[in-house]
Amino acid sequence: MQREYIGNAPSPEQVGQLDGLTVIEFGTPWCGYCQVVQPALERVLAQRHTVRHLKIEDGRGRRLGRFFRVKLWPTLIVLQEGEEVARLVRPTSDAAIEATLAQACTT
Repeated sequence: MQREYIGNAPSPEQVGQLDGLTVIEFGTPWCGYCQVVQPALERVLAQRHTVRHLKIEDGRGRRLGRFFRVKLWPTLIVLQEGEEVARLVRPTSDAAIEATLAQACTT
């Protein structure tokens, strides 16, 4: 699991070339909702060693967040082979994150 937000995000084209299962987490270090979800996200991702996690700092003028039409933080975008297969906005529990990843694995 990536612990720090990346300010210099990959381009949409680079994200589209990612292989395997990827979770992109959009948020900011100062967002209270983002801080609250971190323990649950860490627990879930600790059990899924093959899932790539990208923690992207979002905000005004951030191209990747606009590409995915992120409106609220945190937003988790799940990609399979670079294509969006699931999305979870403001997760509140391990179960919600697990269900979203399970959904992504069946698509």
